Amino acid sequence: MSELTDLANKLKSEGKRMEEFFSGLNSHHWQTDIYTEGSRWSARNVLSHFVTSERGLMRLFESIRQGGAGASEDFSIDRYNASQQAKTKDLPPEELLIQYREVRNHSIAWLSTLKEDDLNVRGRHPFLGETTLREMIKMLYLHNQLHYRDMKRALGG
Repeated sequence: MSELTDLANKLKSEGKRMEEFFSGLNSHHWQTDIYTEGSRWSARNVLSHFVTSERGLMRLFESIRQGGAGASEDFSIDRYNASQQAKTKDLPPEELLIQYREVRNHSIAWLSTLKEDDLNVRGRHPFLGETTLREMIKMLYLHNQLHYRDMKRALGG
């Protein structure tokens, strides 16, 4: 199995797990605070974050693949996240879940356009700093898994 196929399979399986998790939440769960330091984020905010961060990262990844440098040195993850939360504040969880499926499907489709050598292209990731597309792609599912762990803990299991 190629590394690209392996990465695509991980994105698919992690995406399905997140869809199942979010689909099983009730109205109380959606409003439950997951993070309380700084900006308060509910489960709904975390799903919004999954959608907007992956959408932005996919644009960044393609730019890097095409020879771009990546995120600017002064890029602020906190400022970006706040602006994206403001843009999606009126979207209900059901719409965010649809958008999550769409963005994840787009990410998997984008992977199919890559060549194995593209995984070695370097650029600046907003969190990881200077690294390869390989590591950036891995961070797509690792990032969500970290938030998933926090959500499970906050929601009691």
